[in-house]
Amino acid sequence: MKLVKLGKTDLSVSQLAMGGLFVSKVGGEFEQAKGAVKRAVELGVNYIDTAPGYLDSEDVVGRICEDIDAPLVISTKIGGRPTPFEPQNRDHIRFSIDESLRLLKRDRVDMLMIHEPDRPGQYDWWTNWQTIDGPALEVLQEMREEGVIDYLGLGGTTAYEMAQVIRSGKFDVVLTAFNYSLLWREAQLEVIPAAVAQGMGIVAGSPLQQGALAKRFDAQLDDPAMYWLSSKRKDQFRQLYALLDETGLSITEIAIRFVISNPAVHTTLMGARSAAEVESNVAAVENGPLPADILARLDDIYSLVPYRPFAEPFGLGWRMGNPASYKGPGQG
Repeated sequence: MKLVKLGKTDLSVSQLAMGGLFVSKVGGEFEQAKGAVKRAVELGVNYIDTAPGYLDSEDVVGRICEDIDAPLVISTKIGGRPTPFEPQNRDHIRFSIDESLRLLKRDRVDMLMIHEPDRPGQYDWWTNWQTIDGPALEVLQEMREEGVIDYLGLGGTTAYEMAQVIRSGKFDVVLTAFNYSLLWREAQLEVIPAAVAQGMGIVAGSPLQQGALAKRFDAQLDDPAMYWLSSKRKDQFRQLYALLDETGLSITEIAIRFVISNPAVHTTLMGARSAAEVESNVAAVENGPLPADILARLDDIYSLVPYRPFAEPFGLGWRMGNPASYKGPGQG
């Protein structure tokens, strides 16, 4: 597995990393999660990302990594703990970090990210959005001086507010999730250029777009129950599937290789739930970036829907697999 220097940090991370959302007893049995992580490490993956909000992921990652001798890069986040969590409360922020260290069985972490720093109203981290200041950043800087944190990061999903936080120059790494994949590319408009300008490490989350690019949904595209998906998006999927038939590539391989084709992206998080899925994702990365002609075809397909349609369901993969489950905007 190729190692890449993570932006302006001194860390070298594998081109493919483990996303901790599914490394949990809830997302899969412990032994299955353990098998996935250990197989990833055997194949050269050295970076694991987790968070307090990922169910019991921190606890499971800590238990698994306790038995791994290979050097690992671990990142986690603050937010969501204790309940209710107050993002302007220094004691809450300290508690969240101390609890992460306890569960991960570590006395320090390589990266500590502020979770959702770009969504006002969910977590109001900043006392001033123009200068990006607040108790959270103060505590993180203090704990960095104490040697508890090596690097500061951001983990979020929006395309524009995140860029404002990035431009503050106060962070080392950004994890941009659910907005950079072969059909959804909002992050390339503001987030990625802003991070490149700051020399930040760039981590791409969910290259399979929460399952929308994890398998094909040919039959569902013609299901009358999927009236809630725009005709342009359906046509986009059909053209993508036609390209897959023409090239012989699987949807997961083309999706992962698309992301690693961008030289600005240092590492990509896989949401693998099993050793078999890890092996499949690693094999895709080992095939390298996509050829220029295929990237050009994907650009044409992307241009059919260059912006996320209003009220398009966020968890599109699950809903495409269950067309009749959709109840309307905000209802599932």
